[in-house]
Amino acid sequence: MVPVPKLTRAEVAQAVRNPLQYIAERWTPSPRTVRRAAMSAVVMAVAIVVTGGAVRLTGSGLGCPTWPKCTDESLTATSEMGFHGVIEFGNRMLTYVLCAAVGWAIIAARSAKPWRRSLTRLGWAQFWVVMSNAVLGGIVVLVGLNPYTVAAHFLLSTALLTIALLTWHRVREGDTEPRPLVGKAVSQLTWLLVVAAGLLIAVGTVVTGAGRHAGDSSDVHRIPIDWKMIAQLHADLAWVVVALTVALWFVLKAVDAPVGPLHRARDLFLILMAQGVIGYVQYFTDTPEILVGLHMLGSCLVWIGVLRVLLSLRERPVDVASVPGPVAEQPEPATA
Repeated sequence: MVPVPKLTRAEVAQAVRNPLQYIAERWTPSPRTVRRAAMSAVVMAVAIVVTGGAVRLTGSGLGCPTWPKCTDESLTATSEMGFHGVIEFGNRMLTYVLCAAVGWAIIAARSAKPWRRSLTRLGWAQFWVVMSNAVLGGIVVLVGLNPYTVAAHFLLSTALLTIALLTWHRVREGDTEPRPLVGKAVSQLTWLLVVAAGLLIAVGTVVTGAGRHAGDSSDVHRIPIDWKMIAQLHADLAWVVVALTVALWFVLKAVDAPVGPLHRARDLFLILMAQGVIGYVQYFTDTPEILVGLHMLGSCLVWIGVLRVLLSLRERPVDVASVPGPVAEQPEPATA
């Protein structure tokens, strides 16, 4: 049995005053550990979207009718609340798992040697987005699943996914100035793709707010707009994103771009095709819950694909001089 080391009063005070620095002084994670920590935050950002969708699709949005408690008398779901209470309360508990993943990413980034302040800041940005979205989720419950707050809740989750993916990507880069791998025209076309994909996701939240699966009952307020019309706009935007992706791939091929951007554009196209099939099937089959859930997962994967295309257009080589390593022995001066 390994004895637990005793901490001095000064060490305890340091750990309480600045726990991240205390851990960083005593632990150096490997680069793989830092990458895995960042990836865990990405995975949980996607998971929280999918499970949030499950809450809505099972009609469990008001399974816990109040917030921050589950009921006025109980912090947790009770047996009388049944299946819906379990689903809603389980999604709330998953937020703590998300916080743990983000916390691990922060600790790993702070403890890495050399310390990169930019990574730590990205980790804290994730934390504050999680806290903001938790409060917004409570407001969603308190206002009875108002569709506008539900849409904002999803868009803030997308913001979290954006920062988490950027953190994971930055872990594999250095802190040197980014060097573009393509020309300005290609970069502008990619930004146009990003904007179109963002509009696609935003309009998708309107489709959700106007269509079926209100999250609890038919009495929940819906966005007063024709559902089929907004669904058609959503489909049109999807085809715009597909067209821009194909155009970008051909342009990258024409300018002899590196394989990285080409592969990312190809991957995005394949994701879009799969997402399109799911979208059309769910539309013509009266939006069954399982397909809507898969479509929500697909929206996360589409956004990840778009961001990876954008981030692949530049590189930031690792500064070798900043990487710690063994100190080279200096030759002894020659003697006469």
